[in-house]
Amino acid sequence: MVLLLCSTISVFGQTPFTLGNVKSHSEEKGMHLFKTENGEMELSLIQSDIVHIRIDKKLEENFSYSLVKNFEAISAQANDSENQIIISTSSLDVTVNKNPLYISVKNKDGKTIIADDPKFNTTWNGTELTSYHTIFDDEKFIGLGEKTGNLNRRGNAYTNWNTDAFGYTDKTDPIYVSIPFYIGIHDSLCYGVFLDNSSKSNFNFGASNTRFSSFSVESGELDYYIIYDKNVEGIIEKYTMLTGRTPLPALWSLGFQQCRWSYFPDSEVLNIAKTFREKEIPLDVLYLDIHYMEGYKVFTWDKNRFPEPKKMLDELKSMGIKTTVIIDPGIKVEKNYFAYEQGKSLQHFLKYPDGTFAEAGVWPGLCHFPDFTNDAARKWWGQSFKGLVNDGVAGFWNDMNEPATWGQSFPSNIIFDFDGHPTTTINGRNMFGMQMARATYEGTKQLLNKRPLVLTRAGFAGIQRYSAVWTGDNTASDAHMMLGVRLVNSLGLSGVANCGVDVGGFNEDASAALYTRWMTIGTFTPFFRAHKMINMKASEPWSYGEETEAIAKYYIHLRYRLLPYLYSAFYENSLTGIPVNRSLAMMYPHSDMVYKEQYQNEFLFGKNILIAPVTSDAKMAKVYLTKGEWYDFHNDKKYAGEQEILVEAPLYRLPIFIKAGSIIPMQPAVMSCDENPGDTLYIHIYKGSEMNTYVYYEDDGVSYAFENAAYFLEEITYDGAKNNINFSGNKGKLNSKFKVRQIVLHGFDPKSLPTLNGKKTKGHSSKSTAIFPEHIYWNELYYAPKEMVQTIVLD
Repeated sequence: MVLLLCSTISVFGQTPFTLGNVKSHSEEKGMHLFKTENGEMELSLIQSDIVHIRIDKKLEENFSYSLVKNFEAISAQANDSENQIIISTSSLDVTVNKNPLYISVKNKDGKTIIADDPKFNTTWNGTELTSYHTIFDDEKFIGLGEKTGNLNRRGNAYTNWNTDAFGYTDKTDPIYVSIPFYIGIHDSLCYGVFLDNSSKSNFNFGASNTRFSSFSVESGELDYYIIYDKNVEGIIEKYTMLTGRTPLPALWSLGFQQCRWSYFPDSEVLNIAKTFREKEIPLDVLYLDIHYMEGYKVFTWDKNRFPEPKKMLDELKSMGIKTTVIIDPGIKVEKNYFAYEQGKSLQHFLKYPDGTFAEAGVWPGLCHFPDFTNDAARKWWGQSFKGLVNDGVAGFWNDMNEPATWGQSFPSNIIFDFDGHPTTTINGRNMFGMQMARATYEGTKQLLNKRPLVLTRAGFAGIQRYSAVWTGDNTASDAHMMLGVRLVNSLGLSGVANCGVDVGGFNEDASAALYTRWMTIGTFTPFFRAHKMINMKASEPWSYGEETEAIAKYYIHLRYRLLPYLYSAFYENSLTGIPVNRSLAMMYPHSDMVYKEQYQNEFLFGKNILIAPVTSDAKMAKVYLTKGEWYDFHNDKKYAGEQEILVEAPLYRLPIFIKAGSIIPMQPAVMSCDENPGDTLYIHIYKGSEMNTYVYYEDDGVSYAFENAAYFLEEITYDGAKNNINFSGNKGKLNSKFKVRQIVLHGFDPKSLPTLNGKKTKGHSSKSTAIFPEHIYWNELYYAPKEMVQTIVLD
């Protein structure tokens, strides 16, 4: 039977084969080229700790949408011998074995970081090209972007192929976004691998075997980067150095956002907005889904439902509410429809090999699709938003851009321009959503001359440069709520900081308890939007009864109080790529506890706030506290770290903990980001024993003036050992919008208040008599003793 199988494989030409032995090696300007019996490999280092490898039967010019630029090789010492060549930098030793060719990478302590499987190394199986790697006994794998399942990917396999996955489950793969970047963790080491190939790719982290992990592409070359650092944060910084970072979002886009498929007509939209204001529930963004358009045609308004769109948008704006509209990529094939006629005349649509326009059915009917990989088409698309922008639209929601079509199959023979590197759907599909988001972002940014909100369902590595991401059509269930937490955390590990879920669940009706709990968790996601599907029950905060409304209102208010903290976290992300929501595996990668199913959903919101998500039926919660000391947000009770604790978790009490030594700036609640928060910035400091520096950042929240230092930036340092708080002074050109800073101390001895910039301080009073959840003010929630509050007036 075995002989017959081998014979059959041989007849059909499917025998797998590796690169084989090295036949020649040359080096030029740090670029090492190895020609082997069966192919070619190019190896270089673009930093002392980033290895770039390309492998194919014959290497051609490579082109990448994911990289921010072409990175040149650095010079590195190379020791060439008969059987191997060792390329060394200050961080790594890269060994290329010659007979056969396989690679291993070690750090300067001689520990192996990643190594090819010596027998399988790089293997062709038909057109599929696979890189096999030795798997370590204790190795864990995290990241890979928007992937379902557990935090630790070990024992599973995944495919990158953007897919419309309505109502996906915890085991559905693939879904909407593909990011072929993961982080491996073993033996007190960590490394990252980024596979820069947009064709369908497959990652196997020891699924059905204990011998190897692997990644493969179904078309084209293996073009990948091995990234080394001593910690996961450093790996993410280097990955986002390659693929880009999230530009500072508009401040208002971090407020609460309400959506439904669909709010119409205009009277309903205005009624929803007015109800938010009457009930004093903060809101910054309302969404219009597909029913605002005439026959689902993009860049149009339904004249019956929205006869005066500008007037409606102006009225919303007067209430401090921005409007975001859905934008699908399909352009209806309809004579005299301006978008269709322009796209056809300018030849901006995707084509079949015979030159005819590709077409498929979507919401409007038969549609053509812009070739977003063509520069001229992107510019045309971007300028097509002019009418919506002139009407007052501020946000642009890119949906159905996997691309999704009726039948769920985009033909593989469609031609994509790829900016002068023509290819087909095989490489173009995964890039379609990212390049649509790029065209939307670049066009609306130019038209608005300020920061737009762009939201996308589909994307690829580098999508963070152009758009926020939401995790698609989820379902109203506790399992989905928890899965959504992991999806957001995994996207953060993969460079996408600005992301969130449909809070409350898009598909199916949520119970009051589920919606309530989801709102408390959603408060602590970078992108905070509630959304509900057509033909489902209403899903606004007041739709589930008075108790739910009160709790949701409290947590939305809390979100707005935390905006100074959140905005500063986005500022940090724009510089470093470190995400806003941080899986505990990022900070504590070698702790087995953080990977346990019971604790894998926990995360840090920014650097200091620990969130322990729990299901809607929980009354108590078991929480794992990581290294350090922690304060219960709700009562300031102090806990030692590296232990499991049991805490109360009724619906109004999400388990939240603040790390000792933390500095957390907060403001009074506002109804929208257009509203003045008042004169006082509250700076909460939690007693600890170590040094902690917090970078507080402000700018105007809407323009790009910050690029010319029009910002307020101050380093606040708390030295627990010396019991001193220090303010560095403004390092920007903009004055703070707050005239007073009030320091609220937690866990300090009233008889031993900290010094401020080396000088003694004196406490002032603060009343604290109210009980949660009827009252919603931070000082009241904290029960801060009057002698624990210090007021400081800015110069």
